[in-house]
Amino acid sequence: MPFGCLTIGEKKDYNNPSDVTDKYDLGQIVKSEEFCEIFRAKDKTTMKMYTCKKFLKKDGRKVRKAAKNEILILKMVKHPNILQMVDVFETKKEYFLFLELATGREVFDWILDQGYYSERDTSNVVRQVLEAVAYLHSLHIVHRNLKLENLVYYNRLKHSKIVISDFHLAKLENGLIKDPCGTPEYLAPEVVGRQRYGRPVDCWATGVIMYILLSGNPPFYDETDDDDYENHDKNLFRKILAGDYEFDSPYWDEISDSAKSLVARLMEVDQDQRLTAQEAINHEWISGGAASDKNIKENVCAQIEKNFARAKWKKAVRVTTIMKRLRAPEQSDSRATSPAAGAPADTAAPQAANDPSAPSSAATPEGAPAVVTELPAGAEIGQLVPEDGAGVAALAAEPQQPSPALQEAEPTSRCNGEASTALHAATNAGDEQG
Repeated sequence: MPFGCLTIGEKKDYNNPSDVTDKYDLGQIVKSEEFCEIFRAKDKTTMKMYTCKKFLKKDGRKVRKAAKNEILILKMVKHPNILQMVDVFETKKEYFLFLELATGREVFDWILDQGYYSERDTSNVVRQVLEAVAYLHSLHIVHRNLKLENLVYYNRLKHSKIVISDFHLAKLENGLIKDPCGTPEYLAPEVVGRQRYGRPVDCWATGVIMYILLSGNPPFYDETDDDDYENHDKNLFRKILAGDYEFDSPYWDEISDSAKSLVARLMEVDQDQRLTAQEAINHEWISGGAASDKNIKENVCAQIEKNFARAKWKKAVRVTTIMKRLRAPEQSDSRATSPAAGAPADTAAPQAANDPSAPSSAATPEGAPAVVTELPAGAEIGQLVPEDGAGVAALAAEPQQPSPALQEAEPTSRCNGEASTALHAATNAGDEQG
């Protein structure tokens, strides 16, 4: 069945489950995400391998919406640096999405395996990311979750291309977006500050990726104890809002001024002053041969192994769960575990119907920074957070100096069972700033 058979929003004949199994052999589940299961699949005719994502309709409206959104976005895109959807089926109970299978390694693993690694290697990776981002932006699509974990080599050949995956948070930019989402360490200031935002958030995230690839360090990091999620997030988000990062010695001593210039232009706090993806492609470090060929592997690899072997970065990635509204602070303690009736369904990170962080109906004061969800150690992005009431945290007050990023928008929540004291502090601080 050609993947054009599914037209979102129109009446259609459902596929029979046999339409899927007649064409593909589905292997064992590779992993289970929050809203879908992922399989390896083999085309019975060509014997070619694919990735299959299966969404179960019974898991709730948000899951159904996630499937439809991903199908809509992937049907629009065709670019060499984006994993392509090749087939799609809808039965009465399921959606099946078949995607190209990327068999190469993650970028970190590739770097660690190299005998020689230079700025030119980084420039090649960043160029491919920027070209894909520029293409998405030309279609008014915002990826919203660009990060190193979503970049992979297409195959294991020496000169394999980079491909971007994971479009479940992607969104068409019909006017500015206000739903905060993404991965905390890659969030742009306007998302943390709950401003309306758009395509520039992807350029910021690309700057964060570039910073990491050149130094092995994240630009924004807090040394708070790993278990102290509340204070970690407060400090992390303060730094993001202020653009508080440095080109630290000795990690940046051997990095060219041209590279530093591009990082700074991509990580401009003011989104209106930030480089677009196309402008970044035209920068001399990408297109002008300004990237150094000096071997920087030793320093970069040492920092990668130090920083990104930690579960909190590589495996226990924190993902923001979208909430358009939080209950009023005085109601949070008693009602955070049960979604309000009539809560809006427009979420960018769809969740299962029994997720305790479903949207609620009352607004939160403006100016309170976004809040994020902490995944358990070893969990992959999109996996369900255990409903144990643990890990509840929120961002506290904004930086001491008011930031232009603290504008109107709507927050996210880490509510796993009860609202924390820090959430009250965050909303109260927002009232003072507002």
